[in-house]
Amino acid sequence: MNKSLGLCNTRVDNESTGAASVALEPISQAPAAPGRLKLLRASIMLLLTVMAGCAVGPDYRQPKVETPKTFSSEDSAYAAELPVAQFWNVFDDATLNALESYALRTNHDLRIALANLNQARALRRESQFDQLPTLGAQAAHSKARISADQSSDGRPVSSELNTGSFDAFWELDLFGRVRRNVEASRASEEAVAADLHALQVSVAAEVARNYFELRGAQEQFAVARRNAENQTQTLHIAQARLDAGRGTEFDTARAQVLLNNTLSTLPALQAAIENTIHRLSVLAGEQPNALSAMLTPVAALPELPRLVQIGSPADLLRRRPDVRAAERRLAAATATIGVAEADWFPRVSFTGEIGFATSDIKRAGDAPAATYAYGPSIQWAALDFGHVKARIDQTKASQQGAAAAYEQTVLRALEETENALVSYRETRHQLDYLGASARASNRATELAHKRYVGGATDFLDVLDSERSQLVVEASLSRARTAAATDLIGLYKALGGGWENAGQSARK
Repeated sequence: MNKSLGLCNTRVDNESTGAASVALEPISQAPAAPGRLKLLRASIMLLLTVMAGCAVGPDYRQPKVETPKTFSSEDSAYAAELPVAQFWNVFDDATLNALESYALRTNHDLRIALANLNQARALRRESQFDQLPTLGAQAAHSKARISADQSSDGRPVSSELNTGSFDAFWELDLFGRVRRNVEASRASEEAVAADLHALQVSVAAEVARNYFELRGAQEQFAVARRNAENQTQTLHIAQARLDAGRGTEFDTARAQVLLNNTLSTLPALQAAIENTIHRLSVLAGEQPNALSAMLTPVAALPELPRLVQIGSPADLLRRRPDVRAAERRLAAATATIGVAEADWFPRVSFTGEIGFATSDIKRAGDAPAATYAYGPSIQWAALDFGHVKARIDQTKASQQGAAAAYEQTVLRALEETENALVSYRETRHQLDYLGASARASNRATELAHKRYVGGATDFLDVLDSERSQLVVEASLSRARTAAATDLIGLYKALGGGWENAGQSARK
């Protein structure tokens, strides 16, 4: 076929070609003359060639995206190696690993996404069956009676009819409408698979983030409890000095205020601990209190890795499932243009039927009862091209929107990763400063107590040092939690975390 006509392209769809060859293979035929047999074979090969090479609409080519060689926010804490897929393993926390494995198998959002993927796969298989002849069978039995008033001789007439047939329908995909539809269905299936992968990343990150927030809240609770114990001892010292006549009631009252303020933070922290346990249980697909026995025992925040592997921006775009999903939806939208443009041309199909019709079911196999019908049919919107043009314009507009969505997804992926790199880098710097501040605050509190007991300073210095110590230690604990959760946000932005994660789909 002349490509200059613009009717088809030269891309060969191997799967479609194979399907067509199966459909055209004769089941049985009477002996034919050698010349006629050669002509039949040549006609079949010509039809296969036309069907394999002709598909209207644009061929999809993945857009090329220019990316920088490195991230602008890199520093010495980041390595250029590819990031770890199951990122939670870098923390070497057995409880976290168990939570991740459990949630990725039982999370209900993932079960919904898996059902969507299985539905998309079934739709793709259904579209592939359109490339083959549709075979069917039917049978019927009926009895009829014509009244005496209806009959010509004035007597009632009874009749019986038994019918049965096998029929076939096959659309000859001359212009690639069916193949483009299969192409769109396959791309849509791959987009839904990428959505599942993206959700797996989100669930894994959400589990890790809540786990670190739980350990951080437990650590903050322990810090507040430890400071409350120290402040209780300070109150006892102030009370003893008051009883001995060497202190004042004002010092005792201020010590009591500081202790009560510290104790007032404990209920909110306890609520945060229990709420986070509930969240982790539901993420794992369980009742809110199902994991209380597992998570209530206090454990320290895991240590952060010294180096974080982040790869390159180009690696990021190949790895991010949301980018993959957007690219596959663009491919599907491109293929649907071909589906719509095929309506410019006639839709040719072939139907056939073989069966019987007889009043005596025992004669169903006899030649006189045999029936058959076969022949081609053509459908063409020759007088309805306005609707065809409108549908094509719809698909082209949809494809343009999908292209813009893909470009936007790429930019957002880069932005999210750059922001995550900055957040984690600066939180680590904050953590260093607060660690030094906490060590100095602890030393200052020790000295204030010694000086107060020795009479070298007044009680206000002790209270100020304890108040400062509580503030610094609480800030340090929050910063440790923030650094861990920021790192989880970075791993999520890097797009890893679904490979071999435990969630699989039936094919």
